[in-house]
Parts: sequence; structure tokens; C-alpha cells
Amino acid sequence: MDSRLRTRLEALESELETVEGELATTTEPGSMAELGRRHSALSQVTNLFRAWRKAAQDEREATELAAQDPLLADELLALAAERRTDMDRLEEAIRAALVPEDPLDKKDVIVEIRAAAGGDEAAIWAGDLARMYGRYADRHGLKVENLEATESGPGYSKVTLSLRGRSAYSRMRWEAGVHRVQRVPATESQGRIHTSTATVAVLPEAEEVDVVIEPQDVRLDTFRSTGPGGQSVNTTDSAIRLTHLPTGLTVSCQDEKSQLQNKEKAFRILRARLYQMKLDEQQAAMAESRRDQVRSGDRSEKIRTYNFKESRVTDHRIGLTVYRLNDVLEGDLDELVEAVATADRTERLAGDE
Repeated sequence: MDSRLRTRLEALESELETVEGELATTTEPGSMAELGRRHSALSQVTNLFRAWRKAAQDEREATELAAQDPLLADELLALAAERRTDMDRLEEAIRAALVPEDPLDKKDVIVEIRAAAGGDEAAIWAGDLARMYGRYADRHGLKVENLEATESGPGYSKVTLSLRGRSAYSRMRWEAGVHRVQRVPATESQGRIHTSTATVAVLPEAEEVDVVIEPQDVRLDTFRSTGPGGQSVNTTDSAIRLTHLPTGLTVSCQDEKSQLQNKEKAFRILRARLYQMKLDEQQAAMAESRRDQVRSGDRSEKIRTYNFKESRVTDHRIGLTVYRLNDVLEGDLDELVEAVATADRTERLAGDE
């Protein structure tokens, strides 16, 4: 552990002692609640630091005793190696605990997938990504709801999903960006590899208290649904289009037979987009200190390439390549997601030091 991190942890230990002293003397309920929250946060880090310090002491003593007692040297050196492993594990946990929790991480998400460059192949790829995220969500017990799907030839020009459940946003946030696929299309007779792209937007789902939409700011239009559907589709004006007049944002929903259900879905999507606009404005004000590609999540960036010929998936933000494309498309994204999340934690911790 480097000296800067140790100095920071020792300062947190000192702060914890101060907080404990204040908790012992204060009687004001509001102050007690705030001190209690701070005590909990500090204790999480300092307990890990104390465990690291104990492991370091054990490692040092075992190494010194091994030099003094040849008969027990092998056993003592093995113990020292175990303690060094414990120290590495605890240091990683400490660094993770020092990164402030993002309040958005606990939110549900709306994922918008759009076909980009590549014509029909891009539309097919958009559908493939939607299925991949559906399987990923299933693996982690997230509830998946199809909010909108616009067909285009053999695929989709746009698919909008809702993912709800524990840590939905923290799991999906790193998927925002351009996803590039390199493969031979089924319609290609010459066996040539084509490159196509689809964009993914990950929007934290906003509650009504996060974004207030005034009724006079929204124009609501109804129209007849198009495409395949049940008995009432194509026979009633159940499809909904919302236009947010101050921003010009439009949202259409036609997947449900009920106009009321389509309206509810459309407002959820509109609210999420407006919330994302608000977050983007806040992040733009911090642009000078947050320019790292891992943290931007800009949809104009190519974040990942999926190469079918080599069974390869490459995340360009961190230079990670894995050779198990089929597993990834079946929703096994954990290695890729955690690697980007770890890089982000490291960058944020370095920025705080």
C-alpha cells in the first residue's frame, strides 16, 4: 500500500474517533442521524484498513521468525504468503470502498438500442443486442419489459427495454455507446465480412419527483398502430405520440392494445430522456475534470467490437479482448462490465487523491 493511501486512511481513522466522540455527547436528533450515517461510512473503510494492518503485521512477524527458526521456516513462509494475499485482497476492497457511491446506481434503467450504419445488417444487430441484454438481465434477476420495438426489414430500427431490479443502472451504465459488429451477413453470397453498428443509450429511469412534466408542455397525438399485433391493433387509434414542446423531444408507443398503456410507457420514456438531459447538463459543467473515455459513455464513441470470424469481443475503452463471443451474446457480460467498472473506480480514486 502506498504512503498516500495510508495517510488518507489514517486521517479517516482520526475522523472516526471524532465522530464517535460527538455521537457520545449530542442529543439533537438531526445531528445524531447525520453522525450515524458518517460513522457507518467511515467504519466500513477503517475496519478494512485495520484488517489490512493486522495482516501486514502477521506477514512481517512470520517472515522475521522464519529467518530465526529454520525448522519452521517453510510453514512460516507459507503463512507470510497467505497474509500477503490477504493484504492484496483487502487493499482492493479498501480502494473500492473509498469511491463514493453513485446515487444513480440503484435506479432502474431504460435501454434504447438503435440501428446505425449498415442497413439491414445493422437492424439485425440491434435485435441481437436487445436479446443479449435480455439474457444478461435474466442472469441477474432483473425484470425485462419491452417498451417499444420498431421493425425494419429483417430486424429493428429501434428497440426500447426497461430493466428493473437491484443495481440495474450500475450493471448497464457501461453499455452506452456504439457497438460495432463484424461478420458475414446471411444474405452475402461472396462471404465478405461486413461492418455494421448500433447505438445503445442507457437512461436511469426517472421518478416523477426527479422530473416534473407540466401538462401544458406536452402535446399528445393518437394514431393507428402499424405492424403485426393482436385483434385490436390496426383497428383503433391506440398508438400514442408525445411531443415535449420546450425541448422538441418526441416519443411514440404502439406496442400495447390499450391507448392508456401506450401513454404510460411513452411518459416513462420521455421522463427518462428529460432526466438524462438534465444529467448531461450537470456533467458538461464538470467536463474539464471528467474527460476520460471510460467515464463519458457518449453514444458517439465506439466502445466495443464483436468479431464473429475470430469469436472476439474487444472493449476499446480499456483495451480488453475476450475470445468467447457466443457466451457474451448469451448474456455473459460480467467480465467485460466489471473490467470497465474497475477501471472507472481506479480513475475516480486517483482523481480524489
